[in-house]
Amino acid sequence: MASRRPDSFDGFGFRGRDDPYGAGYPPRGPGSAGDLQHHQWVTTPPDIPGSRNLHPGERTPLYEESEQREPGAGWGAPQAAGVPPEQLNRFAGFGIGLVSLFTENVLAHPCIVFRRQCQVNYHARCHHLTPFSTVSVMYAITKAQGVKALWKGMGSTFIVHGITLGAEGIISEFTPLPRELPHSWSWKQLAGHLLLKGLTAVVALPFYCSSLIETVQSEIVRDESSSGLLDCIREGLTRLLGVGAPHSRRLLPLSCLLLPVALHAILRYAVAASAQRVALWFHQRSRKQRLDPSNPLDAYFPELAAAWVGSLVADVVLFPLETALHRLSLQGTRTIIDATDGAVEAGSGGSPLVLPVNTQYDGFSDCLHSIRRKEGGLGFYRGFGALVTQYTLHGALLAAARTLLRVMLLDAKVC
Repeated sequence: MASRRPDSFDGFGFRGRDDPYGAGYPPRGPGSAGDLQHHQWVTTPPDIPGSRNLHPGERTPLYEESEQREPGAGWGAPQAAGVPPEQLNRFAGFGIGLVSLFTENVLAHPCIVFRRQCQVNYHARCHHLTPFSTVSVMYAITKAQGVKALWKGMGSTFIVHGITLGAEGIISEFTPLPRELPHSWSWKQLAGHLLLKGLTAVVALPFYCSSLIETVQSEIVRDESSSGLLDCIREGLTRLLGVGAPHSRRLLPLSCLLLPVALHAILRYAVAASAQRVALWFHQRSRKQRLDPSNPLDAYFPELAAAWVGSLVADVVLFPLETALHRLSLQGTRTIIDATDGAVEAGSGGSPLVLPVNTQYDGFSDCLHSIRRKEGGLGFYRGFGALVTQYTLHGALLAAARTLLRVMLLDAKVC
């Protein structure tokens, strides 16, 4: 991982997350710690701050300490107790990055699953616009089907992340499209950089559609014997080549989704990166003292907080577009989802009600007009409460990590 200073910009923004499409996560420039990603179309996961290499010419703390010893003081001489500040900062940054990644990709996954189910469930009476109804129904589904009901499809989400990263690297290697923008970029470089983001989303599209099916498919109808970790790749290739199990005639060809998917990826990256830079600018303007790079609180948290803001703004602004894309991606796949209105008594077993996805949209524009005409403006924001829950959880854990780190630094100074 190439080293860089915490307060440097990679042209259009910081380099880091995107977010499986939405799910979250943009690169650090587009909104790292947050993308998402969710997402939310696939985006680049964030770097772990504490894992950065030393800058050229820097030396490890242990080497510096050995030079500062008095002549004649060997290994048997008493050494100062405690951890060197440099190592403490690195461990702190590494821990902060892990907390952000774990929250983004693991703890927030149930919110992503339920949000997607709400987006494609046009039958539902409740839109779940607030976290209160969202949490109660998520608890009911977990109680009826088990804990794994809301963590389904997490493995395929990581596979899509890997495919996106690999595609972005390969395309940038064999084309003049820049993977990262220099500090003084031109409009031609910016256009090429955004084009790269769109092409990457197009390459990952069939695999994202397969991952989307895994995340919204009800556990009641899932066949455990035929499900595997690499099903996402197999199903993605099946849809790309048009072979394998037959689908409904309502299945839209991938060519109908290429332009909307590329547009969503580019807009999400641009909005998240812009919001992230604005958040960092306000943070710097609001501080009375300059940032101290040697302090982990100043070195890592402003960037992570700005990435959280960027991802949140991008997901909120593009939520209606994401709803339409998810519905078009599932159309004709014969997917059966859980009832997002809650657990419904079905006979004496008390099993939750499941519903098929039977949309009949002719294309992207027809999908937007149909949702507007039949469901109203709020139809675009089904499951918005799950998005609020996701970012509230992420922000709360970042704040808790910051408080814990401040206490650890104060204890280190006292000692």
